[in-house]
Order: sequence, then structure tokens, then C-alpha cells
Amino acid sequence: MMAVSCLTRALRALTLSQPALLSSQVNIHCLSFTPKSKSSQPPHNLCCLLLCSQAIAQTRLGAQVPTAVGQCRGFLTTACLEQNRTFWKQREKYTVKPMGMKKTGGRDHSGRIRTHGIGGGHKQKYRWIDFQRLRYEPNNEARPFEEKVVEVRYDPCRSADIALVAGGSRKRWIIATENMQAGDIIKTSGVIGRMAVSANEGDAYPLGALPVGTLVNSLEIQPGKGSEYIRAAGTSGILLRKVNGTAIIQLPSKQQVQVLETCMVTVGRVSNIDHNKRIIGKAGRNRWLGIRPSSGLWQRKGGWAGRKIKPLPPMKVYINLPSISAK
Repeated sequence: MMAVSCLTRALRALTLSQPALLSSQVNIHCLSFTPKSKSSQPPHNLCCLLLCSQAIAQTRLGAQVPTAVGQCRGFLTTACLEQNRTFWKQREKYTVKPMGMKKTGGRDHSGRIRTHGIGGGHKQKYRWIDFQRLRYEPNNEARPFEEKVVEVRYDPCRSADIALVAGGSRKRWIIATENMQAGDIIKTSGVIGRMAVSANEGDAYPLGALPVGTLVNSLEIQPGKGSEYIRAAGTSGILLRKVNGTAIIQLPSKQQVQVLETCMVTVGRVSNIDHNKRIIGKAGRNRWLGIRPSSGLWQRKGGWAGRKIKPLPPMKVYINLPSISAK
């Protein structure tokens, strides 16, 4: 009986085009098997059972039965997760439509956990943010242009709100500023004049065109690369001084960076300034946000805990990096 059950289980795992016919024929063939003596033992090797099942299936159904063991169900295989990923980051044509996004659970392409505490949560749609504000339309290069704010909305993929702006023949998503509302007109210019401009909130200018002491956000560290600093909700930097074609900005962390004066910034603070005051309320809301609980293991606090008075880090300098436009 052990041989009959093992053989039936192995045959059920085969992917056949006619499973019902095969099961009925094999059951009849298996019932006709009787040991000649009590000393004869039924085969217990799984490989022998698979070979016998494939031979019986080939005699009954001809060439319809696949002989590859790899097509049998029940074998554990490790497949690369790249085949399940949607390469939405590799799109070339810009779109303002929300794009589907699969969750990674904090795992990389090989399936190993790289970032703990990530997993689950509500489904999210990604909206392509254009971090390069100075992006000219065709046939309108080197001219200041204006755009109108269509809507300001919540974005599940970041802490700040985003704004849909339209100008000319295009629409795009940008990071919204603190007081930006639908219907506002924002200006973008890449011209550095002799006199500092009086910019409004939401306008984008090079650092060299703004007066000292201006609150800025969405800072570029290389001209034409797009903003990389000061993009979180409620953050802003301060333009401290301008020296020999460069500008020094104080980041929200009090660290200072020195970049070229042709780097673009947005005037004002980033929207959603009350983001750090939100109340989670219960553990389930963190699960909605895709944040998993940490381990309950108690660990003694070491020297890293507690308040420390440290000197400010040295200023970062980004003026010797090659320009993106030069490439």
C-alpha cells in the first residue's frame, strides 16, 4: 500500500493535459501490482517511482506526457525576484498618471532583507516627481517660463505634499511649498542678473540670483542634475553667503554645503509642516504605512544613548564635481 500511495502522489504532481484519464489508467495499473512473496519489499526510492510513473504515462498517452522532472510540482526552487519586478523606474517617457508599484518588503534583487522593519501596508501608486525645475520645453530654451498650479494633493510615497503644475504643452508633478494653492502662478528662471531678484514662494531660481538670507528648499548639488537636498516635509535651508561664483547653504541639520551659484533652488519651505506632529494612535496604523514592529528583545543602552554636545561637521564642498551638461 505504501508503494501505491507514493506512486499515486507522484503522478498527481505531474502537469498533464489529460489528468483525469491518466489517474484512472494508472490506478488500474497500480492495483494490479502484488508482491510475489512476503520478503519482497515495495520500492521506496522517489527517483524510481518517478521513472516508473513516467514510463507508464508514456505508454498510456504517448508523447503528451512531459518527461522533465523540473515541470513537477512539489520541488522547492529559488527564483530570482527580478522576474516579478515592474521596472517603472526605467520608463523613458514622462507621465503624470499614477503608476502601479510592487512592494519589496525591504528585500533586494536576490531576496535577502536589506532594510528591516518594512513590509505590508496599503497599496500605493507612484507619481513621477520632476525634481529638475529648470526643464525647458522645445524651442523655448534659455527663457523664463511660468506654470499654473492645478492641484495640491497628498502623496503616499513621501512626507511632503505634491503639486500638479501645467504650462505650455505639458504637465508635471513637483514638490509643493508651504502656502502653495491651486490657481497660483509660479515662475522658473535660470538667469543670474546683476541685482538680486525679489522672488515669491514657489518660484525657482539659481542661487546666484537670490538675496542672502532667503529660505530655500529642493537644492541641487550639481547644475542640471535635479534637487537632492531639503525635500522632506516642513524643511528649509538658508542661503548664508555667496563667494566667488559659489553659494553656501545651511541645511536643516545645521550642516553647511558649498555648491555652484548656478544650482537651482525653490524659494520657501516644503509643504506639510505639521508632519512631525502627527499622532499614530495605535500599532495598526504603522502597519497601514508599511512599518513593521521591531523585535521585543530588551537590549541595554550603551554609550550611544544620551545627549552629546558635538561640534558642527565640516562644510561639504560640491564645486569640483563635473557638470551633468558637460557629459
